[in-house]
Amino acid sequence: MKEAIVQPDLQVDMVDSEIPVPKDDEVVTKVVVSGSNPKDWKRPVMSKQAMNSGDDIAGVVHQVGRNVYEFKPGDRVAAFHQMMAPGGSFAEYAVSWAHTTFHIPNHTSFEEAASIPLAAMTAAMGLYQRFEGLPLPWHPTTKPIPLIIYGAASAVGAYAIKLAQLSNIHPLICIAGRGIPFVESLITPSKGDIILDYRSGDQTLVSDLKSAVSKVRDSKISYAFDAVSEHNSFQNISQVLDPSSGQITLVLPGKDFSAIPASITQTTTMVGAVHDAVDQQQFQKATGSSTGNTDFGYVMFRFFGRGLAEGWFRGHPTEFREGGLGGISSALRDLKEGKASAVKYVFRLEETEG
Repeated sequence: MKEAIVQPDLQVDMVDSEIPVPKDDEVVTKVVVSGSNPKDWKRPVMSKQAMNSGDDIAGVVHQVGRNVYEFKPGDRVAAFHQMMAPGGSFAEYAVSWAHTTFHIPNHTSFEEAASIPLAAMTAAMGLYQRFEGLPLPWHPTTKPIPLIIYGAASAVGAYAIKLAQLSNIHPLICIAGRGIPFVESLITPSKGDIILDYRSGDQTLVSDLKSAVSKVRDSKISYAFDAVSEHNSFQNISQVLDPSSGQITLVLPGKDFSAIPASITQTTTMVGAVHDAVDQQQFQKATGSSTGNTDFGYVMFRFFGRGLAEGWFRGHPTEFREGGLGGISSALRDLKEGKASAVKYVFRLEETEG
């Protein structure tokens, strides 16, 4: 099979590789469309290692391991590949664990499906596995719960909005820039949702945030999902989060978050944790529960599939990059340069030359 290997300089080498053989609990999918994410350029650049860094799979099941009972060859699926493991999505065939694979309905395109796995699960992990106290979508709240979403036009931020809407979490205080028109299509102003423009500068943004906080119940905000986690995002948020009950979750590891006051609970949402049987960060570890992130991932991925089938959940807007696997290098460079706004770059495997 053809496989794209991303070099540390973001050049891409096309190689011939063996079609993967699934382990007992794995699914091998013939990739129709692969998605992409900012980490796809960050991993090879920062590790200085060449790799197939793709993780968003959409296609047709090719083969399953002997313990897999939900999927069979020919099924239309989307899946989240385990980061840094062999069998990434930048190839004609890719590997995923059964619990991070889900059926997609016939009316959902492979392009839309490829926009979902990593980003939607990051949003779900942040809202429901990192924060304490937010209601799950199948048990929506009946009282106001203000939530800040910084980077609302990003795929992660947009999915956080969509899931918050299902949980009836409002008012949403969304921060975005070029993608504001897209974010406007996601929020519910009648429930108090608003959008603030970070391009106005940090001082103005903080002032606008404080004004927004003054209008919510008890003038207090306890939750902030920082889908940017750089460029002063968490510094700005920290100035308005309640110092006694505030919780912030961030999406970039290895950053200096010392500017966040010690009284605010901070966590890092790492979507790769969905492959960890027991949560090593928070309450599962403390309670000694035998269930954890793999079970959460199993449930939420199937929840996404059901939402697609019933029409109350949708993917993120996509932009095709020409050339199939041959379009990966330029797409990753554009991601690195911050050119993507309110869009996910995707690749049709059938367009790959050779």
